[in-house]
Amino acid sequence: MSEGMHQNTNGMLLNGKEQSDIIKGEIATQVSEIVSSGKRAPHLAAILVGEDGASKTYVKNKELACQKVGFTSTLLRYDATITEEELLNKIEEINNDDEIDGLIVQLPLPSHISENKVTQAINPAKDVDGFHDVNVGKLTKGEDTFISATPYGIIQLLDRYKIETSGKHCVVVGRSNIVGRPMSILMSRADNPGNCTVTLCHSRTKNLADFTRMADILIVALGRAEFVTGDMVKPGATVIDVGITRVPADNERGYVLRGDVEFDSCAAVAGAITPVPGGVGPMTIIGLMQNTLKSYQLRHA
Repeated sequence: MSEGMHQNTNGMLLNGKEQSDIIKGEIATQVSEIVSSGKRAPHLAAILVGEDGASKTYVKNKELACQKVGFTSTLLRYDATITEEELLNKIEEINNDDEIDGLIVQLPLPSHISENKVTQAINPAKDVDGFHDVNVGKLTKGEDTFISATPYGIIQLLDRYKIETSGKHCVVVGRSNIVGRPMSILMSRADNPGNCTVTLCHSRTKNLADFTRMADILIVALGRAEFVTGDMVKPGATVIDVGITRVPADNERGYVLRGDVEFDSCAAVAGAITPVPGGVGPMTIIGLMQNTLKSYQLRHA
């Protein structure tokens, strides 16, 4: 069994890796039909600045996923010394390239580059990460848009495992613009999955465990390794662990991957739980693949 793929759970293991492989197969079928009709394949471009280890791993996984589903992928790598102006110029060039359907700029960026400026420079029609204000605004209003990849992946995981959400109490821990806030919007929307009563908690929430223990669906996106323990989880709850932290370890890589949830104690009480790795991570990449396919289809409608 690969590191981190736990099995000692009383509840159901929400296996993101397994589901992502199934969905990749479905996307590959659609792409194959597109190509056999004489059209080009969808094309995703990624920009990677600097040498952040986690970012490099994530971008590599995106490239492999593109390969698997039949997308064209372009990776543009730049030293951490690139100026903000040079990066913005490259984004503008890609915005104007009709052969590219989706563009992502891997975060974090070096401190001399404004992440907000870069995010807002991407054409909203190619913003397959769903970070542009236009797409965030549409999401808030319940309009059709690019949903940021991690929340989109989680929604699909809940759907694929037929987790009932309507009328349930969903507690989201973490208020980032990439996960926590969009997640709270999606879980409260009039759709399935959705129709939850949502509580959004964060670092300033007092007596956090009082809220987490009330959750039928607990989504944790804090970035603090093994923060949520079994005594903070309602028996039978669905636990979605978004966190992934490299914890130093005496092994070949020098680290192990841990989620925001202490797996063993939470799995003992949860009705369903995602592992780390192999849970939300692979589904995030699926969200990105589906947004890229959607961008392609909108541009060729």
